[in-house]
Amino acid sequence: MADIPALPDSLVLEIFLHLPHTAVLSASLACRQWLAVSRDEFLWRELFYSYYRIPRAVPRHPAAVSWYREFKRLYDCIPCVEVQTLREHHDQVLHLAFSHRGQRFSSCSKDCTVKLWDTERSDGTIALVHSSSMRQYNWGYTQFSQFNADDTLLLVSGVYLGPHHSSSGEIAVISLENYTLLSRVRNKPYDVFGCWLNETHLISGNLHWIGNLTSCSVLWLNKAFQDVESENVNVVKRLFKIQNINASTIRTVMVAHCRRHDTPDLLLDYEAQSQARRSQAQAGGQPAQHHQPMLFDLGTTDSEEEDEEGFEELELEPQVAHLPQAAKYGPLDHVIQGRCGVVEERELETRIAMLMGKNHTKTADPSSLLSTSGGGDTEDKTYLLFTTGSLTYSPHQIGIKRIMPDQMTTCGPVLGEERSTDEFFDSLDHVIDIHGHIIGMGLSPDHRYLYVNSRAWPAGCKISDPMSPPPIAEEIDLHVIDLKSLREERRSLRAHRAFTPNDECFFIFLDVSRDFVASGAEDKHGYIWDRHYNICLAKLAHTDVVNSVAFSPADQELLLSASDDSTIKVWRSPRMVRLAAAPPRASRTGRNLLASLLGRRSNHNNNSAPPNLNGRP
Repeated sequence: MADIPALPDSLVLEIFLHLPHTAVLSASLACRQWLAVSRDEFLWRELFYSYYRIPRAVPRHPAAVSWYREFKRLYDCIPCVEVQTLREHHDQVLHLAFSHRGQRFSSCSKDCTVKLWDTERSDGTIALVHSSSMRQYNWGYTQFSQFNADDTLLLVSGVYLGPHHSSSGEIAVISLENYTLLSRVRNKPYDVFGCWLNETHLISGNLHWIGNLTSCSVLWLNKAFQDVESENVNVVKRLFKIQNINASTIRTVMVAHCRRHDTPDLLLDYEAQSQARRSQAQAGGQPAQHHQPMLFDLGTTDSEEEDEEGFEELELEPQVAHLPQAAKYGPLDHVIQGRCGVVEERELETRIAMLMGKNHTKTADPSSLLSTSGGGDTEDKTYLLFTTGSLTYSPHQIGIKRIMPDQMTTCGPVLGEERSTDEFFDSLDHVIDIHGHIIGMGLSPDHRYLYVNSRAWPAGCKISDPMSPPPIAEEIDLHVIDLKSLREERRSLRAHRAFTPNDECFFIFLDVSRDFVASGAEDKHGYIWDRHYNICLAKLAHTDVVNSVAFSPADQELLLSASDDSTIKVWRSPRMVRLAAAPPRASRTGRNLLASLLGRRSNHNNNSAPPNLNGRP
């Protein structure tokens, strides 16, 4: 029988362009010609944009080496397969945190324990190694934890037992060498959470009310443990004292180190990416920066292995009495004369507080302000980030304050630098308004980008009463803020939802890896997005609210999720699941690889498969 003439490559390519990617992969197994055509870059570029519904203006990831491998990365390297469920907690699990090396993680829960887990067992499973109950310290529950930079100490934040509306909390420091409690620090309000500044010092908060709607937040630097010589050495120092108006308070503190702002893992500005590539080409193919983005490790086959310390009580009445006559009455005449009622009283207090703050806030040092230029300012600056507000009690702004080098230790006066009586408060270096209720924040690993979960207020809304904030949307917006330029990058990410009203709203913790960002949600799912393409890639099912997610810093193909269903779920990528199940030293050809990719969806249950989003096949 005579050989049937082969179709021209151009015709095979044209046919492949009208097929889904699964059919293309199947056809590539038929013969060498079709296999070769199935690797055409133009083909996979078209398949990539059509399958993932990405606008054509969005360029390929700067670290990608081919369209085929980029398609495979988003399809095969997302931690969306449930491989283990941890049930050792007996109440809602609120927060998860990995150690910096990824060999351990901690979990906090309404059962008032903090638990430590080992991720490096020889069989690939995760096991509990230690559990500490905080009930003996009169805690109601544990809510947040964080490893210090060298993974020797664990910061645990909790909420005191007390009246229903109590806002007091505490921070405990636990040694990871012998699990002993080293110190306890008051933390108010409890949702300041607390954070590490460096290996040996942590930041806590305190709150002092000086009116019905006006307060002062004091942020303290604390030594993690007391030395033998602690009687002669300060173990605490005041960092900042900041005025709050309209019932707002400082919450959710975190520290950003900007030493890598000029050399991030991933630039989210597409134009900046193009400029970086042009600079590299002009430099003869050498990277323009010292730091090189990591290439995706996909391999050619699957064989790759109430404390008042130092606080001077501030009364509103004396402060107003000593204001200059024009400032004392002029701006307030239309408020004071003939007006009454609760709203008017609140408005009056706010205006007085604003005048007081204007006259008693230390002027910002221009040299400490954030650099918004595109120049090569490589100074290692450290910033304190936190949620705050100016219009209502619900957190709707991101505050930024630089921590100077001489503030990094508790040496020196307990109350910090000397200041005059006219400089009672510290000013903020920068404020970013989110126009919605902030319910979560997370930094990228290089600290260049801040990701913020928020529930938006109605467009154009006005707040007349700080105790009655606007209604909030059910959709959660995930904002991306460039901490170098101080502007929001691109559009917000969406997919996740929340349903609680303003006065019941709670924190939804998110996490960011080199290439992905993940978040919990009140709709009983966790979500994963690609940072470069701004697309949702996976939906992770629980049976109740998902409070927290965490990527392993050692392997972004490992993700944890914690839920009100009292479980922690462990998720790995299809690629890693396949490698773990393969026999040792098994020889797998390229065709085996394609077959395994084709069989991926049929091997997963419905809960662990990536979602069909936006009508995606």
